[in-house]
Amino acid sequence: MSDSTRTLRVQQKSWEAEGVTAITLVDPTGADLPGWEPGAHLALRLPNGMVREYSLCSDPDDRRRWTVAVLRKPDSRGGSSHIHDALPVGALLEVDGPRNAFALEDAAAQHILVAGGIGITPIIAMVRRLEQQQRAWHLLYTGRSRSTMAFLDEIAGLPADRVTVHADDEADGRYPDIAGLLAELPPTGLVYCCGPEPLMDACGAALADPSRLRLERFKAPEPVARTTPDDEFDVVISSTGQRVRVDAATSVLDALTDAGIPLASSCTEGICGTCEVAVVKGDLDHRDFVLSSAEQESGTTMLPCVSRCRSAELVLDL
Repeated sequence: MSDSTRTLRVQQKSWEAEGVTAITLVDPTGADLPGWEPGAHLALRLPNGMVREYSLCSDPDDRRRWTVAVLRKPDSRGGSSHIHDALPVGALLEVDGPRNAFALEDAAAQHILVAGGIGITPIIAMVRRLEQQQRAWHLLYTGRSRSTMAFLDEIAGLPADRVTVHADDEADGRYPDIAGLLAELPPTGLVYCCGPEPLMDACGAALADPSRLRLERFKAPEPVARTTPDDEFDVVISSTGQRVRVDAATSVLDALTDAGIPLASSCTEGICGTCEVAVVKGDLDHRDFVLSSAEQESGTTMLPCVSRCRSAELVLDL
């Protein structure tokens, strides 16, 4: 078990909206849990062997419990359906995290928060923090219908001029005016979006400067078709000198696992950050959706589930 992995007990399961169940986790000994910042997520290791990531949506100042909200997916392969139907109160779970690649940035003059459906889970914690700090913010929350939208009761208690709720079944086919909302963003403001891919695309299209957009993805977008095949290369473990061949059809993560060097991992799509590993040397080909541009350009870290190496040798700090 890694330093960021702990065993927690399911203290409570509660209904948040149609198809959405909240899971509250506590330390079995009653100890305080580590602190976290809005935007953070956990990886739950379920009794059926699956690992699933969920954003924390509780109060970051409450060290006694963590809460995540889980949407039942109609095409669930056993993650959300197991939590809804088979995970009992009192069960013990191994939990990795918290990890955060979607944090609020204090330097922003204004924060526009855009949530679609279950994408409200990291956003609601951001709203609480910004309101507590009396910062400038506005929330756009979209969903199929109000019955499917979690946390609406809490959101109804927020300042009305800072909240826009858009339910599709009340909109007569009209799409929310994202361009109009983002047009009011000051030069040093930021946009945070979590939700379906079309919603994130709309935010990107409405911004002249894409560097002002922060995204949290629950699913990797469709991969870009590559005109040339991937190259093979060697991974070298810096602590032992062990050399592992990575062929064109195998990820670094899988090649290391097959060689008896397993790394902590979860999504295998480059969206959660669980498998991040330090790099000593190598010309990296980043393909993840977690690392910032600055982190990618530093060449000192990578997500081996999706990213590769252009040079013949990749040395990892393992």
